[in-house]
Amino acid sequence: MTITIEYEAEKQLDLPYEEIIRDVVNESLDYEKCPYEAEVNVILTDNQAIQEINREHRQIDAPTDVLSFPMVDYEAPSDFDHVEDAVEDYFNPETGELMLGDIVISVDKVEEQAEKYGHSQTRELAFLVAHSMLHLCGYDHMEEEERLLMEARQNEILERRGYTR
Repeated sequence: MTITIEYEAEKQLDLPYEEIIRDVVNESLDYEKCPYEAEVNVILTDNQAIQEINREHRQIDAPTDVLSFPMVDYEAPSDFDHVEDAVEDYFNPETGELMLGDIVISVDKVEEQAEKYGHSQTRELAFLVAHSMLHLCGYDHMEEEERLLMEARQNEILERRGYTR
């Protein structure tokens, strides 16, 4: 398992962010029964930088809390059956790991939303990582049914690791 974490924000979160990220990434992959060693990249940045990325990739000129960039095309969420049919597209040739994708998180939003929702920054960071990991596994929340399924899965992942409100 390769989890690359880059901290690009000037503001420092006063919590063991690397441990939290690794814990939630691993729990998410276990929960989704990913049958492969995987590669995930996480970038912690600020509102200004995430706004630029959001504008460039989603044409939304506003900061957001988290962006997910999945590398796997799924027929159904967490259906990994087809990835071996396209090894050159989905696996890192040097490590043999499944390249799941990238996560970008705003540390400003971690602080703001923890305060807004009345829970810890630890819980907020864990939530954003779990949410994004489900996107990297093919989940979405555009329809109400999808949103409810995704929320239930996020909550179960967080509860299994003790990241509660």
